[in-house]
Amino acid sequence: MTASTAVAVGKAVSEEKWRALLIGSSPAMERTIEVIRLVGMRRATVLITGETGTGKEMVARALHLASPRAHLPMVAVNCNALPENLIEAELFGHVKGAFTGAIHQRVGRFEQAHRGTLFLDEIGDLPLELQTKLLRVLQEREFQRIGSSETIPLDVRLIAATNVNLAAQVRRGRFREDLFYRLNVVPVSTPSLRERPEDIPLLARHFVEKICRIEEIPAPEVTPETLAHLQARAWPGNVRQLENAIEMAVAMSGGRAILEPSDFPPGAEATGTAAAVHVPAGAPITVPEFGLDFEQTIGQIERQILEDTMRRTNGNKSAAASMLRLKRTTLAAKLRSLETGVETE
Repeated sequence: MTASTAVAVGKAVSEEKWRALLIGSSPAMERTIEVIRLVGMRRATVLITGETGTGKEMVARALHLASPRAHLPMVAVNCNALPENLIEAELFGHVKGAFTGAIHQRVGRFEQAHRGTLFLDEIGDLPLELQTKLLRVLQEREFQRIGSSETIPLDVRLIAATNVNLAAQVRRGRFREDLFYRLNVVPVSTPSLRERPEDIPLLARHFVEKICRIEEIPAPEVTPETLAHLQARAWPGNVRQLENAIEMAVAMSGGRAILEPSDFPPGAEATGTAAAVHVPAGAPITVPEFGLDFEQTIGQIERQILEDTMRRTNGNKSAAASMLRLKRTTLAAKLRSLETGVETE
Protein backbone atom coordinates (compact mmCIF):
# COMPACT_ATOMS: atom_id res chain seq x y z
CA MET A 1 0.00 0.00 0.00
CA THR A 2 1.43 3.38 -1.00
CA ALA A 3 1.55 6.35 1.37
CA SER A 4 -1.17 8.17 -0.57
CA THR A 5 -3.41 5.09 -0.47
CA ALA A 6 -2.88 4.77 3.27
CA VAL A 7 -3.89 8.42 3.77
CA ALA A 8 -7.02 7.90 1.65
CA VAL A 9 -7.99 4.80 3.65
CA GLY A 10 -7.38 6.66 6.91
CA LYS A 11 -9.64 9.50 5.82
CA ALA A 12 -12.36 7.06 4.76
CA VAL A 13 -12.28 5.33 8.17
CA SER A 14 -12.37 8.70 9.93
CA GLU A 15 -15.33 9.86 7.85
CA GLU A 16 -17.16 6.64 8.55
CA LYS A 17 -16.93 7.35 12.29
CA TRP A 18 -18.19 10.92 12.26
CA ARG A 19 -20.72 10.42 9.48
CA ALA A 20 -22.46 7.75 11.59
CA LEU A 21 -23.38 10.47 14.10
CA LEU A 22 -25.45 12.42 11.56
CA ILE A 23 -28.61 10.61 10.50
CA GLY A 24 -30.12 11.81 7.23
CA SER A 25 -29.49 12.31 3.55
CA SER A 26 -31.77 15.24 2.73
CA PRO A 27 -30.33 18.22 0.82
CA ALA A 28 -30.48 20.34 3.99
CA MET A 29 -28.52 17.73 5.96
CA GLU A 30 -26.06 17.12 3.13
CA ARG A 31 -25.15 20.82 3.18
CA THR A 32 -24.23 20.57 6.86
CA ILE A 33 -22.29 17.35 6.26
CA GLU A 34 -20.32 18.92 3.41
CA VAL A 35 -19.18 21.79 5.65
CA ILE A 36 -17.98 19.29 8.25
CA ARG A 37 -16.15 17.36 5.54
CA LEU A 38 -14.38 20.56 4.41
CA VAL A 39 -13.44 22.07 7.78
CA GLY A 40 -13.18 19.07 10.09
CA MET A 41 -9.44 18.71 9.54
CA ARG A 42 -8.81 22.40 10.21
CA ARG A 43 -8.19 24.20 13.49
CA ALA A 44 -10.64 27.00 12.61
CA THR A 45 -13.22 27.98 15.23
CA VAL A 46 -16.74 26.90 14.31
CA LEU A 47 -20.07 28.48 15.31
CA ILE A 48 -23.00 26.06 15.08
CA THR A 49 -26.44 27.64 14.86
CA GLY A 50 -29.88 26.10 14.82
CA GLU A 51 -33.11 25.67 16.70
CA THR A 52 -33.30 23.81 19.99
CA GLY A 53 -33.16 20.06 19.55
CA THR A 54 -31.63 20.01 16.06
CA GLY A 55 -28.50 18.13 17.14
CA LYS A 56 -25.89 20.86 17.51
CA GLU A 57 -23.84 18.78 19.93
CA MET A 58 -23.84 15.86 17.47
CA VAL A 59 -22.47 18.21 14.80
CA ALA A 60 -19.78 19.34 17.27
CA ARG A 61 -18.84 15.72 17.98
CA ALA A 62 -18.72 14.99 14.25
CA LEU A 63 -16.36 17.94 13.76
CA HIS A 64 -14.16 16.63 16.56
CA LEU A 65 -14.07 13.09 15.13
CA ALA A 66 -13.29 14.50 11.68
CA SER A 67 -10.23 16.32 13.06
CA PRO A 68 -6.66 15.21 13.86
CA ARG A 69 -7.69 15.68 17.53
CA ALA A 70 -10.18 12.82 17.41
CA HIS A 71 -8.04 10.63 19.72
CA LEU A 72 -8.08 13.38 22.38
CA PRO A 73 -11.02 14.57 24.53
CA MET A 74 -13.90 16.76 23.43
CA VAL A 75 -14.98 18.63 26.55
CA ALA A 76 -18.56 19.97 26.46
CA VAL A 77 -19.90 22.86 28.56
CA ASN A 78 -23.51 24.07 28.59
CA CYS A 79 -23.19 27.77 29.35
CA ASN A 80 -26.79 28.23 30.49
CA ALA A 81 -26.75 25.28 32.90
CA LEU A 82 -24.22 26.88 35.26
CA PRO A 83 -24.81 29.68 37.78
CA GLU A 84 -23.12 32.90 36.65
CA ASN A 85 -20.84 32.97 39.71
CA LEU A 86 -19.43 29.54 38.84
CA ILE A 87 -18.95 29.77 35.08
CA GLU A 88 -15.50 31.41 35.27
CA ALA A 89 -14.16 28.79 37.67
CA GLU A 90 -15.71 26.05 35.54
CA LEU A 91 -13.99 27.31 32.39
CA PHE A 92 -10.62 28.44 33.71
CA GLY A 93 -10.21 26.60 37.00
CA HIS A 94 -8.88 28.05 40.25
CA VAL A 95 -6.12 27.62 42.79
CA LYS A 96 -6.65 26.65 46.41
CA GLY A 97 -7.86 29.61 48.46
CA ALA A 98 -8.77 31.73 45.43
CA PHE A 99 -12.20 32.43 46.96
CA THR A 100 -14.42 31.23 49.77
CA GLY A 101 -15.01 27.53 49.32
CA ALA A 102 -11.99 26.94 47.07
CA ILE A 103 -10.46 24.31 49.34
CA HIS A 104 -8.71 22.50 46.50
CA GLN A 105 -7.13 23.48 43.20
CA ARG A 106 -9.47 22.87 40.27
CA VAL A 107 -8.55 22.24 36.66
CA GLY A 108 -10.95 24.10 34.36
CA ARG A 109 -12.59 22.92 31.17
CA PHE A 110 -10.12 24.78 28.93
CA GLU A 111 -7.23 22.98 30.57
CA GLN A 112 -9.06 19.64 30.39
CA ALA A 113 -9.51 20.15 26.64
CA HIS A 114 -5.83 21.00 25.98
CA ARG A 115 -4.81 19.62 22.56
CA GLY A 116 -8.40 18.46 22.08
CA THR A 117 -11.70 20.24 21.44
CA LEU A 118 -13.78 22.49 23.70
CA PHE A 119 -17.49 22.72 22.91
CA LEU A 120 -19.32 25.71 24.41
CA ASP A 121 -23.06 25.16 24.02
CA GLU A 122 -25.55 28.04 24.40
CA ILE A 123 -22.70 30.54 24.03
CA GLY A 124 -25.25 33.36 23.72
CA ASP A 125 -25.97 33.04 27.46
CA LEU A 126 -22.38 33.77 28.47
CA PRO A 127 -22.27 36.92 30.65
CA LEU A 128 -20.59 39.96 29.07
CA GLU A 129 -17.73 39.95 31.59
CA LEU A 130 -16.83 36.39 30.68
CA GLN A 131 -17.20 37.16 26.99
CA THR A 132 -14.28 39.57 27.42
CA LYS A 133 -12.13 36.90 29.08
CA LEU A 134 -13.06 34.33 26.46
CA LEU A 135 -12.07 36.73 23.70
CA ARG A 136 -8.64 37.21 25.26
CA VAL A 137 -8.10 33.46 25.54
CA LEU A 138 -9.00 32.99 21.87
CA GLN A 139 -6.67 35.83 20.83
CA GLU A 140 -3.70 35.01 23.05
CA ARG A 141 -4.08 31.22 23.27
CA GLU A 142 -3.30 31.34 26.97
CA PHE A 143 -5.16 31.80 30.27
CA GLN A 144 -4.77 32.02 34.02
CA ARG A 145 -6.55 30.06 36.71
CA ILE A 146 -8.57 32.21 39.14
CA GLY A 147 -6.27 33.37 41.93
CA SER A 148 -3.08 32.57 40.02
CA SER A 149 -0.62 34.75 38.12
CA GLU A 150 0.74 31.77 36.18
CA THR A 151 0.02 31.97 32.45
CA ILE A 152 -0.83 28.61 30.93
CA PRO A 153 -0.41 28.13 27.16
CA LEU A 154 -3.39 26.60 25.41
CA ASP A 155 -3.91 24.47 22.31
CA VAL A 156 -7.67 24.00 21.90
CA ARG A 157 -10.00 23.78 18.92
CA LEU A 158 -13.09 25.77 19.97
CA ILE A 159 -16.58 24.95 18.76
CA ALA A 160 -19.50 27.07 19.98
CA ALA A 161 -23.23 26.67 19.50
CA THR A 162 -26.32 28.81 19.96
CA ASN A 163 -30.02 28.79 19.20
CA VAL A 164 -30.27 32.59 19.26
CA ASN A 165 -29.34 35.17 16.64
CA LEU A 166 -25.96 36.42 17.89
CA ALA A 167 -25.83 39.19 15.30
CA ALA A 168 -29.09 40.55 16.75
CA GLN A 169 -27.66 40.17 20.26
CA VAL A 170 -24.66 42.24 19.16
CA ARG A 171 -26.97 45.02 17.95
CA ARG A 172 -28.74 44.98 21.32
CA GLY A 173 -25.46 45.21 23.21
CA ARG A 174 -25.88 41.77 24.77
CA PHE A 175 -23.00 40.10 22.94
CA ARG A 176 -19.56 41.45 22.09
CA GLU A 177 -19.14 42.16 18.40
CA ASP A 178 -15.45 41.26 18.39
CA LEU A 179 -16.17 37.93 20.09
CA PHE A 180 -18.95 37.20 17.58
CA TYR A 181 -16.56 37.61 14.67
CA ARG A 182 -13.90 35.57 16.47
CA LEU A 183 -16.39 32.71 16.94
CA ASN A 184 -18.10 32.95 13.56
CA VAL A 185 -15.03 31.96 11.53
CA VAL A 186 -16.82 28.95 10.04
CA PRO A 187 -20.63 29.05 10.45
CA VAL A 188 -22.47 25.72 10.40
CA SER A 189 -26.26 25.49 10.45
CA THR A 190 -28.21 22.50 11.80
CA PRO A 191 -31.52 22.21 9.88
CA SER A 192 -34.84 21.80 11.67
CA LEU A 193 -37.00 18.74 11.03
CA ARG A 194 -39.48 20.80 9.01
CA GLU A 195 -36.59 21.53 6.63
CA ARG A 196 -35.85 17.83 6.21
CA PRO A 197 -39.04 15.78 6.69
CA GLU A 198 -37.65 13.11 4.34
CA ASP A 199 -35.11 12.25 7.07
CA ILE A 200 -37.80 11.41 9.67
CA PRO A 201 -38.11 7.71 8.61
CA LEU A 202 -34.33 7.24 8.92
CA LEU A 203 -34.29 8.99 12.30
CA ALA A 204 -37.31 7.02 13.54
CA ARG A 205 -35.77 3.65 12.71
CA HIS A 206 -32.43 4.75 14.18
CA PHE A 207 -34.03 5.76 17.49
CA VAL A 208 -36.11 2.59 17.69
CA GLU A 209 -32.95 0.49 17.26
CA LYS A 210 -31.00 2.63 19.74
CA ILE A 211 -33.70 2.58 22.44
CA CYS A 212 -34.34 -1.16 22.10
CA ARG A 213 -30.62 -1.91 22.20
CA ILE A 214 -30.33 0.01 25.48
CA GLU A 215 -33.45 -1.67 26.89
CA GLU A 216 -32.23 -5.05 25.60
CA ILE A 217 -35.56 -5.83 23.94
CA PRO A 218 -36.45 -6.80 20.35
CA ALA A 219 -36.95 -3.79 18.09
CA PRO A 220 -40.52 -3.48 16.76
CA GLU A 221 -41.24 -2.93 13.08
CA VAL A 222 -42.04 0.65 12.12
CA THR A 223 -44.70 0.45 9.43
CA PRO A 224 -45.03 2.84 6.48
CA GLU A 225 -48.31 4.05 8.04
CA THR A 226 -46.51 4.95 11.27
CA LEU A 227 -43.70 6.70 9.40
CA ALA A 228 -46.26 8.70 7.40
CA HIS A 229 -47.92 9.65 10.70
CA LEU A 230 -44.60 10.92 12.07
CA GLN A 231 -43.84 12.87 8.90
CA ALA A 232 -47.25 14.58 9.07
CA ARG A 233 -46.64 15.90 12.56
CA ALA A 234 -44.96 19.15 13.54
CA TRP A 235 -41.87 18.75 15.69
CA PRO A 236 -41.09 22.13 17.31
CA GLY A 237 -38.57 20.35 19.56
CA ASN A 238 -36.97 18.81 16.45
CA VAL A 239 -34.83 15.65 16.68
CA ARG A 240 -34.80 15.67 20.47
CA GLN A 241 -38.60 15.76 20.62
CA LEU A 242 -38.86 13.00 18.01
CA GLU A 243 -36.51 10.75 19.99
CA ASN A 244 -38.47 11.35 23.21
CA ALA A 245 -41.76 10.54 21.42
CA ILE A 246 -40.32 7.31 20.04
CA GLU A 247 -39.02 6.27 23.45
CA MET A 248 -42.51 6.78 24.87
CA ALA A 249 -44.08 4.89 21.95
CA VAL A 250 -41.76 1.91 22.46
CA ALA A 251 -42.73 1.84 26.13
CA MET A 252 -46.46 2.19 25.39
CA SER A 253 -46.42 -0.50 22.71
CA GLY A 254 -46.26 -3.18 25.39
CA GLY A 255 -43.69 -5.23 23.53
CA ARG A 256 -45.76 -5.61 20.35
CA ALA A 257 -43.86 -6.52 17.21
CA ILE A 258 -45.25 -3.47 15.35
CA LEU A 259 -45.11 0.19 16.36
CA GLU A 260 -48.45 1.84 15.57
CA PRO A 261 -49.48 5.52 15.29
CA SER A 262 -51.67 5.12 18.40
CA ASP A 263 -48.54 4.34 20.45
CA PHE A 264 -47.37 7.93 20.07
CA PRO A 265 -48.47 10.72 22.42
CA PRO A 266 -50.99 13.24 21.03
CA GLY A 267 -49.24 16.13 19.32
CA ALA A 268 -49.51 18.95 16.82
CA GLU A 269 -49.97 18.09 13.17
CA ALA A 270 -48.20 19.86 10.34
CA THR A 271 -51.18 22.18 9.85
CA GLY A 272 -50.68 23.92 13.16
CA THR A 273 -49.68 23.69 16.79
CA ALA A 274 -51.74 22.56 19.74
CA ALA A 275 -54.29 25.07 20.96
CA ALA A 276 -52.99 27.37 23.64
CA VAL A 277 -54.93 29.03 26.42
CA HIS A 278 -54.81 32.81 25.92
CA VAL A 279 -55.57 34.74 29.09
CA PRO A 280 -55.57 38.57 28.74
CA ALA A 281 -53.71 40.37 31.51
CA GLY A 282 -55.99 41.01 34.47
CA ALA A 283 -58.86 39.00 32.99
CA PRO A 284 -60.74 36.69 35.37
CA ILE A 285 -60.26 32.97 34.86
CA THR A 286 -63.50 31.00 35.13
CA VAL A 287 -63.99 27.26 35.24
CA PRO A 288 -66.52 25.97 32.67
CA GLU A 289 -69.50 23.92 33.92
CA PHE A 290 -68.03 20.71 32.51
CA GLY A 291 -64.79 21.36 34.38
CA LEU A 292 -61.20 21.41 33.11
CA ASP A 293 -57.90 19.61 33.43
CA PHE A 294 -56.10 21.78 36.00
CA GLU A 295 -52.54 20.59 35.29
CA GLN A 296 -52.99 20.82 31.52
CA THR A 297 -54.49 24.33 31.74
CA ILE A 298 -51.74 25.63 34.02
CA GLY A 299 -49.15 24.00 31.75
CA GLN A 300 -50.61 25.72 28.67
CA ILE A 301 -50.60 29.10 30.42
CA GLU A 302 -46.98 28.60 31.51
CA ARG A 303 -46.00 27.59 27.97
CA GLN A 304 -47.66 30.73 26.57
CA ILE A 305 -45.84 32.98 29.06
CA LEU A 306 -42.46 31.37 28.41
CA GLU A 307 -42.80 31.39 24.61
CA ASP A 308 -43.98 35.02 24.57
CA THR A 309 -41.10 36.11 26.83
CA MET A 310 -38.52 34.27 24.73
CA ARG A 311 -39.88 35.99 21.60
CA ARG A 312 -39.71 39.40 23.26
CA THR A 313 -36.09 38.84 24.34
CA ASN A 314 -35.10 37.28 21.00
CA GLY A 315 -34.21 34.03 22.72
CA ASN A 316 -31.92 35.55 25.35
CA LYS A 317 -32.43 33.39 28.45
CA SER A 318 -30.74 35.81 30.84
CA ALA A 319 -33.01 38.67 29.74
CA ALA A 320 -36.07 36.40 29.84
CA ALA A 321 -35.23 35.19 33.34
CA SER A 322 -34.87 38.80 34.49
CA MET A 323 -38.22 39.75 32.93
CA LEU A 324 -39.97 36.82 34.67
CA ARG A 325 -38.13 37.31 37.99
CA LEU A 326 -36.72 33.79 37.73
CA LYS A 327 -33.24 32.39 38.23
CA ARG A 328 -31.61 31.66 34.88
CA THR A 329 -31.19 27.98 35.80
CA THR A 330 -34.90 27.75 36.72
CA LEU A 331 -35.89 29.26 33.38
CA ALA A 332 -33.57 26.86 31.52
CA ALA A 333 -35.17 23.89 33.32
CA LYS A 334 -38.67 25.09 32.42
CA LEU A 335 -37.69 25.53 28.77
CA ARG A 336 -36.25 22.03 28.70
CA SER A 337 -39.52 20.71 30.12
CA LEU A 338 -41.40 22.29 27.19
CA GLU A 339 -39.21 20.33 24.76
CA THR A 340 -39.50 16.99 26.56
CA GLY A 341 -42.99 17.26 27.99
CA VAL A 342 -41.62 16.35 31.44
CA GLU A 343 -42.72 18.51 34.35
CA THR A 344 -40.08 20.22 36.48
CA GLU A 345 -40.28 20.05 40.22
